[in-house]
Amino acid sequence: MITIHLKYEIDADKLEDFEEYGRRWVGLVNRFGGTHHGYFLPSEGDSDIAYALFSFPSLAAYEQYRANSMEDPECQAAFELARSTRCIKRYERRFLRPLDGLAQPQPQP
Repeated sequence: MITIHLKYEIDADKLEDFEEYGRRWVGLVNRFGGTHHGYFLPSEGDSDIAYALFSFPSLAAYEQYRANSMEDPECQAAFELARSTRCIKRYERRFLRPLDGLAQPQPQP
């Protein structure tokens, strides 16, 4: 499994546009075989930083999703929403993998 961590610098005055962008991508990632773990919006602290996490079974599955999203009309509409509203100033993408074996349940006496 691979988890993608996105850090967004957003325009705080366009938070509603970014929220709509996020709502769209949660469904799209899930439709393309991923598991979206959600968008995390500013609350306390920085008012212009947001995060998203989603996973795919493998890097190959993620790469297929990326290729497919370039041809999908709903994905293109979501990209256009961000471009036209300029709600996203920049973003960073990181690829993470879970550390297996540490969360094993302990036998109860």
